[in-house]
Amino acid sequence: MSLAFCGNDNNSAAYNVDTGVLNNGCFLDALTVVPHVFLLFITFPILFIGWGSQSSKVHIHHSTWLHFPGHNLRWILTFILLFIIVCEIAEGIVSDGFNQSVHLHLYMPSCLAFMAAITSIVFYHNIETSNFPKLLMTLLIYWVLAFVSKTIKFFKYTEHGIGLRQLRFGITGLLMLLYGLLLAVEINVILRRRYMCFAHPTEVKPPEDLQDLGVRFLQPFVNLLSKSTYWWMNTFITAAHRRPIDLKVIGKLPIAMRALTNYLKLSEAFEAQKRPQGTLLQGPKCIWTALRQAFGRPLFLSITYRFMADLLGFAGPLCISGIVHHLSKENHTIQPPHLGIYFISSQEFLANAYVLAVLLFFALLLQRTFLQASYYVAIETGINLRGAIQTKIFNKIMHLCTANMSMGGMTVGQICNLVAVDTNQLMWFFFLCPNLFAMPVQIIVGVILLYYLLGISALIGATVITLLAPVQYFVATKLSDAQKSTLEYSSERLKKTNELLRGIKLLKLYAWEHIFCSSVEETRRKELTSLQTFALYTSISMCMYVYFKIVKGFC
Repeated sequence: MSLAFCGNDNNSAAYNVDTGVLNNGCFLDALTVVPHVFLLFITFPILFIGWGSQSSKVHIHHSTWLHFPGHNLRWILTFILLFIIVCEIAEGIVSDGFNQSVHLHLYMPSCLAFMAAITSIVFYHNIETSNFPKLLMTLLIYWVLAFVSKTIKFFKYTEHGIGLRQLRFGITGLLMLLYGLLLAVEINVILRRRYMCFAHPTEVKPPEDLQDLGVRFLQPFVNLLSKSTYWWMNTFITAAHRRPIDLKVIGKLPIAMRALTNYLKLSEAFEAQKRPQGTLLQGPKCIWTALRQAFGRPLFLSITYRFMADLLGFAGPLCISGIVHHLSKENHTIQPPHLGIYFISSQEFLANAYVLAVLLFFALLLQRTFLQASYYVAIETGINLRGAIQTKIFNKIMHLCTANMSMGGMTVGQICNLVAVDTNQLMWFFFLCPNLFAMPVQIIVGVILLYYLLGISALIGATVITLLAPVQYFVATKLSDAQKSTLEYSSERLKKTNELLRGIKLLKLYAWEHIFCSSVEETRRKELTSLQTFALYTSISMCMYVYFKIVKGFC
């Protein structure tokens, strides 16, 4: 079969331009090729012959420090743009199957758009690492041309009565919106950096962290793709594979992740709760409010990532069900042509098993990405929280008078529990907090999908989960009580041990060793009994957790 850009069907309306060139669908697709060819033609010589890092105005030992305004937004919009373009390519290939001959204009411009989108983000990354923003003028022209061509195509579709029932209309509208947003991001860079049309450009200095040669933790300074894949850690992993690494090789933490920085942030949150009289609010509410103000934003971000990961987790079973349902089905209904070409609907597009397989791949990829991002943010926030609280406790201890220590107002055991145990419990609470908010979503959405697939029988599993909820609450309450009693016995044992060691000379003199030893051993036995109770309820809780995971797997 011979190939033709507009197809070689007999009496094809694809070549008909009697009503105007812009009313021809093939020409509209050819018009969208112009911006992509322009970008590929301009950027390839620059990327492969280009300027390198010698044109950088700011020389620093790290090449990842500079982020233009709207850096993360640009990367997110580019990722969405790539996904929509892949959908456009798939839509063109599927719709081409309804024609008698091959119409290259249905998917070839989309392939060029995909190449141009990848080239634009690579080009932008090289401009950032080289700190040469004047070359962003090329991207500005590209976004303008792409936005104008997609706008013309979108409004021509509207004139010919093509609406949301046709998938290509929705894809064109989304692409027009994305190109417009990327154009707005580019204009924002011009206004913020003043590299064009302004007499005095904005000077950009390296971050204070990267001016220190000892800082090698680059997670806050790399681009979004490297953050999500931890690509910047390959150097450490390769070095650790060759030889053992030490703290000197790992380097220092950035300023934002140090205990002193987080302590000051927490102290500011406490100070912000002072009344007009200058007194500070007391009680647990004050503590939780300060923690929310100091560390609530990253925790909310982690919960959001977890929600998105859980929702994408349900896309896998739906795609597999659709593949099984539509694999042996053939759908070749012929629709009336518009602009000389055929348009397929969203239902016909999602009825294709190959399309569902690609969507399944992207869903699993995004689900794992959001899941690990949620874990990372939660763990980082928990560690920062622990460092801040430990520093605040140590600062409080240093201001305590000796009477509090000698009169029993604050024992060594209580201090050890506060520093070592309680702070770890708060850290683990932040680790597991996204799960606390995500579990109801998993249960509700899972039951709805089961009811959609299985009918009334799905309510049996929901009833079992509902009946086990009070049992879980009872186990969690007993677990908390056992942990509290364990900490009390641990504090008492440490207090008695401290007294024994301080008065060891007197105990030896009066032969009281066995009496005090028996008292310490008795407290230790109570502590072990409490630990056994804690382990028992932990085992019950883990068994119920495994049961819920099995139920979720069946869902």
